[in-house]
Amino acid sequence: MKTITNSIYAAFGLFAFLCFIAPGTTQAVNPPPDGCYPNFTTAEGCDALNSLTTGAANTAVGWSSLKSVTTGGFNTGVGAGALLLNNGDNNTATGTAALVLNATGADNTANGTAALVHNSTGSANTAIGAFALNNNTADANTAVGHWAAISNTSGTANTVVGASALRDNMEGNENTALGLWAGLGIQGSRNTAVGTSTLRDTVQGNDNTAVGRWAGLALTGSNNICIGSGVFGVAGESNAIRIGDNLTGGYCIIGNIWNVGPGVPNTPVLVSDTGRLGVNTSSRRFKHDIKPMDKASEAILSLKPVAFHYNDDTKNIPCFGLIAEEVAVVDPTLVIRDEKGAPFTVRYDQVNAMLLNEFLKEHKKVEALQATVARQQNAMETLTAQLKEQAAQIQKVSAKIEISRPAPQVAARRK
Repeated sequence: MKTITNSIYAAFGLFAFLCFIAPGTTQAVNPPPDGCYPNFTTAEGCDALNSLTTGAANTAVGWSSLKSVTTGGFNTGVGAGALLLNNGDNNTATGTAALVLNATGADNTANGTAALVHNSTGSANTAIGAFALNNNTADANTAVGHWAAISNTSGTANTVVGASALRDNMEGNENTALGLWAGLGIQGSRNTAVGTSTLRDTVQGNDNTAVGRWAGLALTGSNNICIGSGVFGVAGESNAIRIGDNLTGGYCIIGNIWNVGPGVPNTPVLVSDTGRLGVNTSSRRFKHDIKPMDKASEAILSLKPVAFHYNDDTKNIPCFGLIAEEVAVVDPTLVIRDEKGAPFTVRYDQVNAMLLNEFLKEHKKVEALQATVARQQNAMETLTAQLKEQAAQIQKVSAKIEISRPAPQVAARRK
């Protein structure tokens, strides 16, 4: 501040040297122009600059404008009562009662009737518009528009553009509101409202962002993001992101998602029936009522896979799958319905799990059958071996019998 002030004094000193001291450059005017006073001071109006002592480069135009300033410098007050109580530096007030109660605040700019009217010690504020920052006493606020941030008292670093924007904020800090009635009810901090009536009823919520006409209108919680005209949000919710959640019948295109390989195993992104994005969880800690699927998967045996083409597919690519209406007849739990209750799509991930269960059941049957066949094979091999052994024994017995049998005798003929 001191460096800036010294620079301004140096500039005025140079100007004075060139215009009034350098011989032959000017000619003294006697009497001086109306309202012309020493130290680059100009005053016009009843009691304007009435108390000035050593202050320099002040300009006061209007009834009691800059009436109380004594040592303050580089102030400009234009309008009845503008900067009436001021004794600070570098303030500019244009409009009746603008910065009227400012005492020691510095570097403020008020343009409009009753703009920054209650500011006394606050500095670095800018108010443009009737009653803008009317009740402000803090620092570093910017308000442009009729009644913009009119209720702000101790809130700092707020930026407001639009009639009645951030109108009810009193102590909240670092809020940004751009648009008619933007952030009208905000009393929290670090909220960003862009668009007509955005975040209008947020009140005590913090760190909310709303972009679009009426966006975030219903929000009362914190850390929410609402983007899109009419994306109201839900009262009481926090940490929610809503982007065009009121749109139907169109489509959504987001860059840098399709055909991007992150170099790690991919996890499909899913959308819940309430429009929430997420991934499917498989950990036991997310589940309850866990039990074997058993016969519940047998419903898929009645499903009828089909080949088809999508109506809006310009390339007419052949597709394979199921018809949601047909699946709903077999097992309604495998179908996701739209907002009107009509079948919309099939829970293919659940079908896959059911297929796995049926496969495992059939696999167990095959294993059991294979075990039975193996046992039968072993039995047959044992029986064959036994039969072979019996045949060998029979052959041995037959051979012994043949050997022990007496040779046949022939009777001699009598002569």
